[in-house]
Amino acid sequence: MTLLRTVFSRRTLAYASGGTLVGVGAGYWYLNSGPAYSSSTKETRRPPPPWTPPSRVDMMKSLKASGTSGQEFDLLVVGGGATGAGVAVDAASRGLRVALVERDDFSAGTSSKSTKLVHGGVRYLQKAIFELDYEQYKLVREALHERRIFLQTAPYLSAMLPIMLPIYKYWQVPYYWSGCKLYDILAGKENMESSYVMSKGKALETFPMLKSDGLVGAVVYYDGQHNDSRMNMALILTAVKHGATVLNYCEVTDLLKDSASNLNGARIRDNMTGEEFNVLAKGIINATGPFSDALLTLDNPAHKPIVQPSSGIHITLPNYYSPRKMGLLDPATSDGRVIFFLPWQGNTIAGTTDSPAAVEREPRAQEEDIRWVLDEVRRYLAPDIKVRRGDVLSAWSGLRPLVRNPAAASTEGLVRNHMIHVSESGLLTIAGGKWTTYRAMAQETVDKAVKVFGLGARAKTGCVTDTLRLVGSDGWSRNMFIGLIQRYGLETDVAKHLSDNYGDRAWTVCDLAEPRNDSWPLHGIRLNPSYPYIEAEVRYAVRHEYALTPIDVLARRTRLSFLNAHAALEALPRVADIMAVELHWSRAERARQITRAVEFLASMGLAPGTALLPPQGIRARVGHAVWAAARGIGLAAAAPPALAYSRARFDGAELAALKSAFARGAREIPGPAGPPEVRLVKPALRSVLREVPGYENISQKEYDYVLEEAGFKTRADLDFDEFLEICGTVKEVSFTPAPTRHERRVIPVEKSGGGV
Repeated sequence: MTLLRTVFSRRTLAYASGGTLVGVGAGYWYLNSGPAYSSSTKETRRPPPPWTPPSRVDMMKSLKASGTSGQEFDLLVVGGGATGAGVAVDAASRGLRVALVERDDFSAGTSSKSTKLVHGGVRYLQKAIFELDYEQYKLVREALHERRIFLQTAPYLSAMLPIMLPIYKYWQVPYYWSGCKLYDILAGKENMESSYVMSKGKALETFPMLKSDGLVGAVVYYDGQHNDSRMNMALILTAVKHGATVLNYCEVTDLLKDSASNLNGARIRDNMTGEEFNVLAKGIINATGPFSDALLTLDNPAHKPIVQPSSGIHITLPNYYSPRKMGLLDPATSDGRVIFFLPWQGNTIAGTTDSPAAVEREPRAQEEDIRWVLDEVRRYLAPDIKVRRGDVLSAWSGLRPLVRNPAAASTEGLVRNHMIHVSESGLLTIAGGKWTTYRAMAQETVDKAVKVFGLGARAKTGCVTDTLRLVGSDGWSRNMFIGLIQRYGLETDVAKHLSDNYGDRAWTVCDLAEPRNDSWPLHGIRLNPSYPYIEAEVRYAVRHEYALTPIDVLARRTRLSFLNAHAALEALPRVADIMAVELHWSRAERARQITRAVEFLASMGLAPGTALLPPQGIRARVGHAVWAAARGIGLAAAAPPALAYSRARFDGAELAALKSAFARGAREIPGPAGPPEVRLVKPALRSVLREVPGYENISQKEYDYVLEEAGFKTRADLDFDEFLEICGTVKEVSFTPAPTRHERRVIPVEKSGGGV
């Protein structure tokens, strides 16, 4: 009886009711948590109302009019990367009259060479806690807030991505789990999905490429991922749709000032034609990223540099290096840096490094950095996966513009986020920051510009970019690709690619697709059979996205050069052919554009010595044939030894060189039960191979990896067959020059009969 009274007492019933309410509330919250996807409606299966942006000719007329008819702009934005494009969208959506000029192509610099993440920064949160740094904490909070807005305003270009932190020590499980949970808590209601712990078996099931030796489990947290240059293009088109005038390949050569030494415009050069003209504006915004000092020096020749750029390199690997829906973060590499290992656009990207670099327009990934990334990748992958240098499909380097506020004392360090500075003449500079916070940076910049340049009366509204959806978003849904297949007869992967990279603009792209004359698919001729990019995208890029060179198409409108530099090289002639028709190029201009594109692809990790394009034009073909004949009869030198990503074993000359090197370095060692054997002691392996062309620059780390991979780590010496196995594996994982051949006398080009 006493038990019944206790069970059915008011206090017990109150506890039970409260617990039930909490449980129901928690369940309701859980069921309604997670990403908010766009609703699918009958309207999203149909094309949106047609819209064609003004042509470059019209844009040029509008830009020139400000200097001739007094139609000055409210703001002139210099720089067409993420920050400049974001500023243009913010200002134009407030009703201001905006012009934007970019020296190269939109997102030609850092904005197309990021890690492709939309993230708050787990490592910044770690620093904030351990260094008790409130500024770092605020950066994480701001970035997590902006991450949510980013994914909502351009849902087709960005999506959440689970990222795994593999754990190899038991004490790290609560450490990383609590850190990721704090990351979730800071995001609050804007969190994507809750982080969670994985068992060892589940981690290996999800990421089978992971090294299992010593693995105790994993923690998974969520961040965002996007297509950076396509996002940049969406910002540009959104600014245009709100009335902005934008022009790529237009460079500021001088700044114009009035009698009071205040800026009132700029001298612009069209880099496509060489024509120069003036543009007048009430205010000028410097959003040139790593090149900020160049414009600041134009404003004030006594300016002291504020940019201290660092280089971050990334490499692209084949898709079998990672699962399609799970990334990996190594928070503690061999030298303390952080490395990401992420699926992206059907392949896998790995990076990044962080090292000082000079400011240059097309930085190249250094071989030392590429090898460092490969070494770190090897540490985390299963031993039955050979991480080969030849598997690097592309490699690129981006400059991160770390900045120092010129108004700060010289003893103060670099700003951690972004910096806004107004010079005495009125040049407003915005520098620093990252892709995730571009919108907040733009809002702060335009707020400052409205105040400094007295544009309050001109602005029709305040900032609206936190709810403004970018071009391509309104008519898009995750199922839109099915409508593309059903209407145009596309292959599924092509339709999915178009939907996920163009949003509702994919309908316009498909309208430009030519029939294939096949039973299926009906439309969509690919630029490369291994990738879903189609010829219609080239036409669309020229007509709707201001693409002017093959590089614009291969690198930034499509991402082929980032995914596979050699595939981009193969697609280059067809891209040039389509653009030649669209832009009315002569044969000479087409050849010049191809040459320039090949040079660019070399900066994207195209292997030196890669077979280049066949000669273009009659004269070039004749010259090529004459040179080939001259080499054949010994009058001209063979092509110089070229570097190549080796995927084969050996040719005859190389095998002979390896035999000679082994014979010189080996010695007779008593056999276990019989005559002496000729063997090479393992410590002499590297010195012996240095004598063989192609093996001079192999690092000790690569030798150690190969010996362990082949099972020879504990061996004291090697026979010839084992030596060859080591050499073959070294070729697979390294970057080696082809064997040298007999050199012949070079025939001067003017005497060859066909030289150009």
